[in-house]
Amino acid sequence: MLKKVPHTYVIIFGLIVFCAVLTWVIPGGEFKRETVVVNDIPREVIISQSFEFIESNAQTWQIFSAFFDGFVNTANIIAFILMIGGAFWVLNESKAIDIGIYTFLQFSKNWENSKILRKIGVNNIILTGIMLIFSLFGAVFGMSEETIAFTIIFVPLAISMGYDSIVGVSLCFVAAALGFAGAFLNPFTVGIAQGLSNLPLFSGIEYRIFMWSVISALGFVFILRYASKIHKHPEKSLVYEEDQYWRSRNSETSMKFNFIVPRIAWISFGLLSLALILFSVFYPVTDLKIGNSVLRFPAVPGSTAIFILAGIRSLRKTVHYYILNLLTFTIVFLIVGVMGYNWYVMEIATLFLALGILSGSAIGKTANEITKSFIEGAKDILPAALVVGLAGGIIVILKDGKIMDTILFYASQSMSDLGKVGSISMMYLIQTFLNIFIPSGSGKAALTMPMMSQFSDLIGISRQATVIAFQLGDGFTNLITPTSGVLIGVLGIARIPYEKWFKWVAPFILILIVLGFLLLLPTVLINLNGF
Repeated sequence: MLKKVPHTYVIIFGLIVFCAVLTWVIPGGEFKRETVVVNDIPREVIISQSFEFIESNAQTWQIFSAFFDGFVNTANIIAFILMIGGAFWVLNESKAIDIGIYTFLQFSKNWENSKILRKIGVNNIILTGIMLIFSLFGAVFGMSEETIAFTIIFVPLAISMGYDSIVGVSLCFVAAALGFAGAFLNPFTVGIAQGLSNLPLFSGIEYRIFMWSVISALGFVFILRYASKIHKHPEKSLVYEEDQYWRSRNSETSMKFNFIVPRIAWISFGLLSLALILFSVFYPVTDLKIGNSVLRFPAVPGSTAIFILAGIRSLRKTVHYYILNLLTFTIVFLIVGVMGYNWYVMEIATLFLALGILSGSAIGKTANEITKSFIEGAKDILPAALVVGLAGGIIVILKDGKIMDTILFYASQSMSDLGKVGSISMMYLIQTFLNIFIPSGSGKAALTMPMMSQFSDLIGISRQATVIAFQLGDGFTNLITPTSGVLIGVLGIARIPYEKWFKWVAPFILILIVLGFLLLLPTVLINLNGF
């Protein structure tokens, strides 16, 4: 008889206990730090050769208090998840997403009339197109936390197309992570790492574009092969039982649509249009940051004008199309906000909260009904929010135990006398290992790059190669590390148990790590532009 797999909460608690044990074994230590300005943002970085051993702080009862501290430290992600869950519950009750998926699937069937498209596979084209967009988002502006919101959209879509929730998560989260790993303009990894290494921002972009292409292509092939297998044999999915939740939701709503346009929808549309026009007056031009370039563009007025035209057209058909129009332009304004105004989870959560309220009011819900729906959504997604806080406890134990810097110090010492290939490979493995404990790309760059870049000078390795090692090491394990609030949040929303996700993604991670090693070799063996 097979033993029952532990609950995700049990696994995370086990990791917290393991880290607490390490605080009894690994000596305490710390680096001295200083504040430097990188890309106009002050960041705390390690002072090279400043490590010293200090008295350790062995953790005991703190394995329980770490939960509280973990909740506090990840409060922004937890609040983001709850607000997204509540907003999308209101949106889902309008049936707009169901109608959108049904319309999309009916439209895609027309593509089957083309012999060329039918031979390639219409579904393959659709899946690849979606993944390509999100991979570009990851490569250009470091999309990560935003994928939590998209999970609620793409998991039901994948289920409706005959796939599973793993495919749905792959369309947005995994694709964005692939782009994040092979990024060529990501300011949160490449930009910060190069700034800390005193390199021209986004230099060496030619090789990074090549890396992104290779990583994305391999990732897409892996996902498409898995999707094809599940489409033929749905019962072979690791999450077949868990996906019953999504299948039942689809069956309850399919083909039960009432195409209506309440008067309140026009009123809501008019008020929103007026608000957007006012925003356009205050923000007539936006500086969209694309890598090291800035594109001055009337993004808000332009988006507002298109929204109004599309809103009028959609409301002449059904309120559901209008709500889909709201969702579409929520995504548009999200991109404008992130690239033009440095939005983060607070602004994005606020944007989706507005989407939920506007969607509820458009279909005629009262304030009390919208509130009740929001609470139901937050309640439904609460387990996902809780597990993010629990996972944050792992980092708390390592930091409070005073062993985080010690791990970093020992890792850096292990690179001595390995030669160029050996040293760059060890840097890559160290960054990959550290990402399990420090999932923040910008945080890990501040911790490691000042030391790694100086070490690379001593052994004759290009600082650009060191940045590549950091970039690849930081990217791939984001798909598996249990300390990542984004991963845990996405899995919680998709209702995928971590242990089943681990079983699916582990072989994929190994392939990506090997690919990363191969992509590192040219950085020390070939004279590349910008290196």
